[in-house]
Amino acid sequence: MSEKGDSMGKIISLVNQKGGVGKTTTSINLSASLAHLGKRVLLIDLDPQGNATTGVGINKGDITKSIFDVMLKQCTAQEAIIKTKFKNLYLLASTINLAGVGLELREKSKADPNFSKNSQLKEALAPIKDVFDFIIIDCPPSLEIITTNALTASNSVIIPVQCEFFALEGITQLLNTIMLAQKNLNPNLDIEGVLLTMLDSRAILCLEVVEDIRGFFKERVYNTIIPRLVKIAEAPSHGTPIIEYDPKHRGTIAYLNLAKEVIERNGNTNAEH
Repeated sequence: MSEKGDSMGKIISLVNQKGGVGKTTTSINLSASLAHLGKRVLLIDLDPQGNATTGVGINKGDITKSIFDVMLKQCTAQEAIIKTKFKNLYLLASTINLAGVGLELREKSKADPNFSKNSQLKEALAPIKDVFDFIIIDCPPSLEIITTNALTASNSVIIPVQCEFFALEGITQLLNTIMLAQKNLNPNLDIEGVLLTMLDSRAILCLEVVEDIRGFFKERVYNTIIPRLVKIAEAPSHGTPIIEYDPKHRGTIAYLNLAKEVIERNGNTNAEH
């Protein structure tokens, strides 16, 4: 893999302990949209379910080295990176064995008091961080050791929030986890932004939720809202991001707009259009 140059890579985790908020879908489509706009992107599938891996067309049966091996230092991140069939988009894949990584890290921590169980991902990414413009981490729907590794490694987090009645429920717990990570593991961790997902614009309740979330998070909420559309959910099951599945679709436009906002917020506006 050739060097990108001397600009700094940005590591962003997508976190929410609630499942079904569009976290993996957004990880896939944001990564693909950033790549489409000329950025060099590494997508890290940090969920044992491995949906981000299959969502960019990688067959789990073909994976010889995964993020599990990287976090346990059985190989380097460089050795495990897979080039996807999409321009500028690379992957650190996940398989079901990632479910056991927490136990392995805790055991190592017991055996060696100097072993930092929450810093393994950060250490693994350090040598490759600046080869990419963006590293996007799809976290599992929990706040366990895998997620704390992601928070320790990241510059910032994007919180996807579904436009539904109980949207803010659980957010307090998530914000507490982020604050604990800032205090104990990563003082520079920032909230990159809050993304509203699965908007059904016909439902008045959804629009009220949008107002509530904007009221709570203020300017951190992205202008882009991801609509609830069948094709957005459908595309990953075909092993492809929405931008490749249907380039002119409303969902494609939404994720491209999100990618542009992410680029602008990072003071990096020289995207290819």
